[in-house]
Amino acid sequence: MMTKLIQRIARTQLAIGLVVLLLGLGAMPVQAEESSEPKSLRKTCGKCPEGYATTGVTESKEICKDGDPTLVQCAPLGANLLSVCGSCPEGYREIGNSSVPARCGNKDGGLVTQCQLEKMEMNLPDPSQGGKICPPDCGSTATPGQGALPPPPKYLPTPEKK
Repeated sequence: MMTKLIQRIARTQLAIGLVVLLLGLGAMPVQAEESSEPKSLRKTCGKCPEGYATTGVTESKEICKDGDPTLVQCAPLGANLLSVCGSCPEGYREIGNSSVPARCGNKDGGLVTQCQLEKMEMNLPDPSQGGKICPPDCGSTATPGQGALPPPPKYLPTPEKK
């Protein structure tokens, strides 16, 4: 009974982690980069480059032939939500974690951490435009009850016989 409960909790945490990752990927801001190549998900051997967080780890001697056989998946920093292996990168705070060795390997017990950007102002709507209540703050609106379609007929005409 207890084993099934633990398995259910682990599956739930894994599902939550995947949802957070997908939300984080969908919430990534579009930024102008100095390089001509935009930042995107990438896989590399060893460690992720500067400006990226590790989101997956596996051993692959077939792909990583020179030196470190660790193949890592890297996501660019800047998303509001980010699910990373290990601890949160600088500028992010932890909002949850779970152990998923299948995703993050054995380092830190396969720790997957859900992280939220500490300063999200640049990715939120302009607060000076918020708080409008429609109507009356939205300018002129159509008169209620005056739709674009004519009202239906009050009675159906009798069909003509041929």
